[in-house]
Amino acid sequence: MGIGDASPSENQSAHKEKRDETTPLLPLKAEEEDGIHEFNGASFSGAVFNLSTTIVGAGIMALPASIKMLGIIPGILMIILVALLTEASIDMMVRCSHQAKITSYGWLMGDSFGQWGRIALQASVVINNIGVMIVYMIIISDVLSGTSTTGVHHRGIFEGWFGPHLWNSRPVVLLATTIFVFAPLVSFKRLDSLRYTSALSVALAVVFVVITAGIAILRLIEGTAEIPKLFPEIHEINSIWELFTAVPVLVTAYICHYNVHSIDNELEDRSQTKPIVRTSLALCSSVYVATSFFAYLLFGEGTLSDVLANFDSDLHIPFSSVFNDIVRVSYVVHVMLVFPIVFFALRLNLDGLLFPTSRHISHDNRRFTIITVSLLVVIYLAANFIPSIWDAFQFTGATAAVLIGFIFPAMIILRDSYGIATKRDKVLAVTMIVLAVLSNSVALYSDAMSIFYRKVEA
Repeated sequence: MGIGDASPSENQSAHKEKRDETTPLLPLKAEEEDGIHEFNGASFSGAVFNLSTTIVGAGIMALPASIKMLGIIPGILMIILVALLTEASIDMMVRCSHQAKITSYGWLMGDSFGQWGRIALQASVVINNIGVMIVYMIIISDVLSGTSTTGVHHRGIFEGWFGPHLWNSRPVVLLATTIFVFAPLVSFKRLDSLRYTSALSVALAVVFVVITAGIAILRLIEGTAEIPKLFPEIHEINSIWELFTAVPVLVTAYICHYNVHSIDNELEDRSQTKPIVRTSLALCSSVYVATSFFAYLLFGEGTLSDVLANFDSDLHIPFSSVFNDIVRVSYVVHVMLVFPIVFFALRLNLDGLLFPTSRHISHDNRRFTIITVSLLVVIYLAANFIPSIWDAFQFTGATAAVLIGFIFPAMIILRDSYGIATKRDKVLAVTMIVLAVLSNSVALYSDAMSIFYRKVEA
């Protein structure tokens, strides 16, 4: 047998893996107790809401702190630049996938770089999505139970209403949220089943932006708002390095690549994928720019890494406490509705890592339940021990997120296994890799130095 030959059992295994990669999350016809129900394809609006919900998650809460670090003008330009690069990287993935009739990101990486390419992608999605969902839980606990990560205690909603008690402590609130909210929502086996919760989550994000903008504009008219800095303050060389720590946060805010294929697979007309991506990115970028600008305008240099924690103070407007609670409750509900969208891709990729040749997870209720429960337990425990969303974002953004969003798509287009890459594609791919590696290497270095100096000072 030659080096390039494969045994019959290896061929069967590879065929089985490829077949399972192409299987939709649920068959188009599913037998249920009351008969046969047909799924004729997701709608344009449903796909836009699901992709937008994947994008606008917890990242929006850390963006005002990024703007505070970078300044208004560079910060907004960076938000727009990352959106354009995200659109380009998704377009690379989609064109290659449609050309080869590939229906998952993992299969695309495996087709281009073999088994280790698929494993690298799936491992990156698992790391990124676990990190992001830990952030979601931290935000929920910060808002409902309070936080003291900055040395100053910011009261949570329950603490403000009822005072501090065991039942509204961080562990108990997160446990109740996991059991009564997350567990039912992550039990769906098809992404399109979450289209209504996704639409509601996007609407709640818009409510947050509108209220924040309204309060900031009112404060500006009254002359009580602090004029924010337009450019970063640079005092020494370390100040320049610190600016790069905002890059992973910006990158993480746009990562949605792991759900693009799931959304694409459920469309009746797959030619709609490109306009769906552009519509979602335009919507999310508008929300990001508005939130970052008005939240920073409202809180100035006091803007926290999780800006929701700022909404426990006097906003210097009538009914300040009421608006504080509306903003925080609306966004906590938004985060709760985003959670199952991100969890969907996490479960699928972890299953692909652990059981690459088994039948699709949607057809194995036992495996589906074990993986779902195990992930919820891990995320819950981690959220109780990690204090800040900034720490989680910096790690996942500088490692797994940048691989998923920019480096892997660029590598696929440079490998050009399908002969569709233009010269412009390759130049853009090289540019994305260079920018991603340099900026995130500096960010990791700056983070490491910051942690080191904090320990020395302590």
